[in-house]
Amino acid sequence: MSVRRRLVFISAGIAAVVMVGAAAAVLTADVPRYADVRAATRGSEAMLLDRHGEPLQRLRLDRNRRQLDWVALAEVSPALVRAVLVSEDARFQWHPGVDPLALVSAAIDSMRNGRPRGASTLTMQLAGLLAGEPGGSRTAAGKLRQMRDALALERSWTKAEILEAYLNLMPLRGELVGIAAGSHGLFRKAPGGIDQAEAAVMAALLRSPGAARDRVAERACGVLVQLELKDQCDAAAFVTATLPRRAHPMPGASDAPHLARRLLREGGERVQSTLDASLQRFATETLRSQLAELADRNVEDGAVVVLDNATGQVLAYVGSSGDLSGAAEVDGAAALRQPGSTLKPFLYAVAIGERWLTASSVLDDSPLSLTTPSGLYIPQNYDRNHKGPVTVRTALAASLNVPAVRTAALVGLERFHDRLRALGFASLTHDAEHYGYGLALGGAEVSLVALTNAYRALGNGGRLGPVRYVPGEPLPAAPVLDAAASWIVGDILADAGARALTFGLASPLSTRTWAAVKTGTSKGMRDNWAVGYTDRYTVGVWVGNASGAPMWDVSGISGAAPVWRAIVEHLHADAPGAAPAPPANVVRTTVTFSPVVEPPRDEWFVAGTETKHVALPSPQTRPRIVAPAGGTVVAPDPDIPAALQRILVQAHGAAGACFALDGRALGCGEATRMIDLPAPGAHRLMLTEAGGRVLDEARFDVRALSRR
Repeated sequence: MSVRRRLVFISAGIAAVVMVGAAAAVLTADVPRYADVRAATRGSEAMLLDRHGEPLQRLRLDRNRRQLDWVALAEVSPALVRAVLVSEDARFQWHPGVDPLALVSAAIDSMRNGRPRGASTLTMQLAGLLAGEPGGSRTAAGKLRQMRDALALERSWTKAEILEAYLNLMPLRGELVGIAAGSHGLFRKAPGGIDQAEAAVMAALLRSPGAARDRVAERACGVLVQLELKDQCDAAAFVTATLPRRAHPMPGASDAPHLARRLLREGGERVQSTLDASLQRFATETLRSQLAELADRNVEDGAVVVLDNATGQVLAYVGSSGDLSGAAEVDGAAALRQPGSTLKPFLYAVAIGERWLTASSVLDDSPLSLTTPSGLYIPQNYDRNHKGPVTVRTALAASLNVPAVRTAALVGLERFHDRLRALGFASLTHDAEHYGYGLALGGAEVSLVALTNAYRALGNGGRLGPVRYVPGEPLPAAPVLDAAASWIVGDILADAGARALTFGLASPLSTRTWAAVKTGTSKGMRDNWAVGYTDRYTVGVWVGNASGAPMWDVSGISGAAPVWRAIVEHLHADAPGAAPAPPANVVRTTVTFSPVVEPPRDEWFVAGTETKHVALPSPQTRPRIVAPAGGTVVAPDPDIPAALQRILVQAHGAAGACFALDGRALGCGEATRMIDLPAPGAHRLMLTEAGGRVLDEARFDVRALSRR
């Protein structure tokens, strides 16, 4: 007998023994069902859906592999199926899971060449994948176990199910796993669009994912030769040469990345959110369009939140401007920023709710100096001008700072701070003294989500409920502000005439539907805001820079307000909102003023606080120093050069009077002036007649500038 025949005989005997042993073991094999494998296969990606089930965001959560959703065999290119079968298992359709001819051939090659050659069928490879051995076992016992499982798979699965599972689970180049990730990551195509040359390259990669490009091209050409398509070898070589060094981005919606990172937890899951895909995209494009117009003013970031008033469900959540931003990953909707004047409505709601003020109460918008533990606090209006006596309605709607600080002094910082905490501003972690009177002007840090939800509470009669990101029953709301005061504040914020003093009648705050809105700009123009509500929705917009860099001449009215207005108009394009009806304990009365600081008008009051006439006391005529107030401690600003430090000196009722500081004359005739900051230590400011008689005096201290 020849050597060749002897080898064939021996190999056939070995194959027969192996087949008999594996077949006998099939009865004890425990393999999963096809349906269970498919259901348990989780990709590296999770999907966020909108309220209607429309995809909003695909998010990768597994950093070790890249695997997409399961692909049905019918959705795979026939060219790819042919190439894989020719390359991996030409007799797949007729063998029972183990190919005896392949075993014989492998055994002969091993005996001849002295090195083993694989004989794994496609089914055996799948059995290895299901057993957690992607490369297959290297031991004889492991190979026998793989054969046993392959035979068992063929008994309980169809050929189509085996092939489909193999294509979805087989590792490919780099981190890519499965046919979907492979076709998109390598060719930017769906599995159904793979052509013959690409199919040959992918089949070559299945056998050796990490092979060099020239080796992949050689193997791909070998596959094409087996398919009698040798003329496609040049095309396969070109495909191999253009394989990306890193996988191409995976397909999928990318409309809510920041909320997706908040809600998605593991690969393969599909989470339905409360977002509305159409509104989400409109809000995103509106924000990006506005920021593009502000690009020459050093503005690149923004965020938008839209809430349903009744349920608290988030209808839109835009965390950044995307590629317009240098920090697109930062979630501007959740980031803590200074809210500027947007906290004022809550301050006035407390004052009105406690019956300390009404909408017709008159506040003094004149220069103010307050002594604080850190020094002299001198609030300024946005335009640096003072309006004199103004009503609460005008002070709030026109966003005047000095009246707000006076109101904070009336309410008490501790009480205001506690109410803000109750409104959901958990970021106010310091005590009231830490923030000082600047809290009335937004001298704290809040998120856009919390701020928007607090305005929703104003629109809901002072009742605060939680924000909802996923569908479900509305959670109960708790009263945090007086309902009547909340309604009156909303009426003020919707009063275009009252805000005209600062913003004019034709501003981005004026809408075709009823809406209550407030803007805010933080110190140094680092943030600006527009937040407001209609009868159905609350919309919050932030514009600024994630880096904290200041904008150039951009305020809430020019930055965030146009975005806010466009979204409100979009929401109410088909159904304009209506002004909410006043609560039962709100009454309306005609009010006149003496002197006539504002024209007579019909005004709303909490029942029991109404008045028909507001008379101001006669102005105090005694000459007096109002700035700096007696006992003031002036703390120099470390960010301002010492040579430029100044202090306000001001008197009332002192026409023609003279100032003197520590006996040194400062001049006569000007009741308000700025002087160079005196040297550190105690000082005495005197107000005198031209003849020298002392009319008033104030003693104050200047702290030394600390050096850090």
